[in-house]
Amino acid sequence: MLRILLLSIASLWAVTASAQNGMEPVPARTASEGEGPYDTVIVRGATMIDGTGAPPEGPVDIVIEGNRISAIARGGVPEATLEEATRVIDARGMYVMPGFIDVHGHNGDPRKAPQPSYGYKLWLAHGVTSVRGVSFGFGPSTSDLDDKRRSAANTIVAPRLFAYAVLGDKWSKGPVDSPAKAREWVRWAAATGYDGIKFFNTDAPDVMAAALDEAEKQQLGTVAHLGQRGVAQVNAAKAVEMGLDGVTHFYGHMESLLKDGALPRYPNDYNYLDEQSRFSEVARLADQIVEPGSDKWNAYVDHLVESGVTLSPTFNIYAASRDVMRERNADWHAKYTLPSLMDFYAPSLTNHGSYYHDWSTADEVAWRKFYTPWMRLTNEFKNRGGRVTVGSDPGYIYQTWGFAYIGEFEMLQEAGFAPLEVIQAATMNGADEIYQAKRTPAPFGTIKVGKLADLVIAPENPLANFKTLYGTGHLRLNRETNVLERVGGVRWTIKDGIVYDAHELLKDIEQMVAAQKAAAE
Repeated sequence: MLRILLLSIASLWAVTASAQNGMEPVPARTASEGEGPYDTVIVRGATMIDGTGAPPEGPVDIVIEGNRISAIARGGVPEATLEEATRVIDARGMYVMPGFIDVHGHNGDPRKAPQPSYGYKLWLAHGVTSVRGVSFGFGPSTSDLDDKRRSAANTIVAPRLFAYAVLGDKWSKGPVDSPAKAREWVRWAAATGYDGIKFFNTDAPDVMAAALDEAEKQQLGTVAHLGQRGVAQVNAAKAVEMGLDGVTHFYGHMESLLKDGALPRYPNDYNYLDEQSRFSEVARLADQIVEPGSDKWNAYVDHLVESGVTLSPTFNIYAASRDVMRERNADWHAKYTLPSLMDFYAPSLTNHGSYYHDWSTADEVAWRKFYTPWMRLTNEFKNRGGRVTVGSDPGYIYQTWGFAYIGEFEMLQEAGFAPLEVIQAATMNGADEIYQAKRTPAPFGTIKVGKLADLVIAPENPLANFKTLYGTGHLRLNRETNVLERVGGVRWTIKDGIVYDAHELLKDIEQMVAAQKAAAE
């Protein structure tokens, strides 16, 4: 039985890669899906949160010509200008922000969601106008570059797509097992059209170092999941010394802060390929690190800041580890999570991330404790000048596209981020992380004249309550009528000057879910 378990889990990534051929093509955008771009659009009367960290101000009118912001009129444009506009969006009493950026996206597994537009529309419905895929799908037969081109041309309903490839993936020239081969692969990835590289630190350190060096030359971004299998050679402290641009998740941090020994101390029966063992024991690393605030702790935080690395913690993706019942029963699953996705989420010996086979109170307590140093590390890194971005890693562990992204807002606030800092992380910081490697200023991410018209408009003040950004909205008691009301949700998402009605996008998702349920019946 154990041998069957190990073989099943060991084959997980191979199965995921081969499954890409089963993904459906994204249908062309129809005339009823999004409107524009227009000659002139005016977003009228909103309170603006511009993404830079500046406080809200309003009312302002934002003038869009084609796909660019051409003017920001504090106090409003003249009435004659309103009359001449091709379209006016009445946003009086609402809040406008730069389009959100998800720096940790996946979208390519037919067992979960065979139609990629399911994820794309959920992202847009939550104000996400740009996504970095790390990767969108694995294996050679993925549509990530084709979807990237079609999204750029606005011929599909999707956010802007930035495609990263895992080192060694997608090409036909065999394993990347030497520094020379690593450099060849990086040059191939750049020429093929990829925007960057996702590393798993199972590559030999000299191979990883060569790839990082070549990526810098080719102006490709780099981000790493510094997992347990490679962390003995390359932890986060070592990876940033090698030139890594970004660290995602928590991997590599705790192993850089051990108080006793050079390696984590796992139980003697620990088995990485048994995901219940892997994910339950990793939380116990919190008991093995130095005291937060100690000299070694401070030196490590300073090392990260001085290296210029970006952190995208993805706190949300592990939220079920500390309360699996809450995540399993989230408000949105009934209407917006596909049955096939719910099946994938359920405890499984083969589905990656479905690791709570016999998840205990002790496991959840360990994870609650683990979040304390992880969140403190991220917050102190930010406070000392480090850049933090927002990524959701959707499609695993009850974290459905779009909803998972807003969940990360809430968890960043829990970590100590002020609401304005969360919005900054989700907008300007995400754009800067993506474009830093390209050595060019980000064309979006803040509301400024000349920037691309990527905006999100919401009826409720997100700084007062991030829950109002969920597609399901927020339940609030009307104290005058004593009646519960559902408020909030994104109202409009503007991507590249095209205006999407978030309510209509959610209706499309609801129909997808209903159709799959009906087919199963």
